Amino acid sequence: MYAMSELGNISERRHLPTFIRSAWITAIFGCQARFKFRFYDPQYTAASIVNQNKQLCTPASIDSIESSKGQEDHVRMGANAATKAFRVMENLERILAIELFNAAQAFHFRRPLKTSPFLENFYESYRKKVDFIET
Repeated sequence: MYAMSELGNISERRHLPTFIRSAWITAIFGCQARFKFRFYDPQYTAASIVNQNKQLCTPASIDSIESSKGQEDHVRMGANAATKAFRVMENLERILAIELFNAAQAFHFRRPLKTSPFLENFYESYRKKVDFIET
């Protein structure tokens, strides 16, 4: 579970290179001030989800209660740990989707340059489902 959380943290910390961001700002918004209110939203969302994952990675066993009328003084809380792990996995999926969204937007501004054939194929498949964001 911690590894999934850490992968999300790494993904959220990757940023668009300055030259791509600058081209994007100029092409879409015309000024940096407007950019701040537009495309930082996905990063804020990813940061919030990363923070939730860190909270979810607290061991479930630290909050145990007695059960069976005191016969069991420690319950491992395995079901709670499993549901927390599932939520971290779902959150990671969202964080990686945000990174993919950012990367696809950045690819657009690298044109006419191309990446590897595999990534070009992936990019074209992605664009069939997710349009380039103009504004």
